Amino acid sequence: MSDVTNQGINLDQTLQAVNDSMLEGLGQLADYFGYNKVMGQLYGALLLSPGPLSLDDLVEHLGKSKASISMNIRTLENMGIVREVWVRETRKKYYEAESDLWQVIQNVIGSREIRDIDRALSVLETSINQLREKMPTMDADLKKTATHYVTQIDQLSDFFKLARYLLTSILQQGRDFDMNGIMDGPDSEK
Repeated sequence: MSDVTNQGINLDQTLQAVNDSMLEGLGQLADYFGYNKVMGQLYGALLLSPGPLSLDDLVEHLGKSKASISMNIRTLENMGIVREVWVRETRKKYYEAESDLWQVIQNVIGSREIRDIDRALSVLETSINQLREKMPTMDADLKKTATHYVTQIDQLSDFFKLARYLLTSILQQGRDFDMNGIMDGPDSEK
């Protein structure tokens, strides 16, 4: 990563170290959650930037190919985490990060996690229905195994239903949630 910010401002050693650390950390976090590492770095670069950045700025700052930057920025746009903004007197496309982190969480959970849980529930439901349909025609040994499968799949299904309930509850209640209550709890430093 460059020692010059995306807008040509030289960073001192401390700011550069923090910038590089943040971009690396957000890249690792994105990778941990199954996203492309570049997506995390792009979001970080845009979040830390005092103004909008062009694709060329991001290419220079992150040292990645324009194709990679373009593809990943489009994905972030589709997720509602990054948006294109108009900059006067230029034809280049410029972008900025969604700075409302609660909105980012809502967009990520809403766009992927809940959809994946719903897919898993659909697979479980289909599997359990197939088993229940065939069980009457099975011999005793197979019926015993199928009954065990049904029990285990029911438990998995209950787990995914709970996960969906918790995620949707968090999304519905999140805006009213008082983070200061947690941050200022008995173990926090004053």
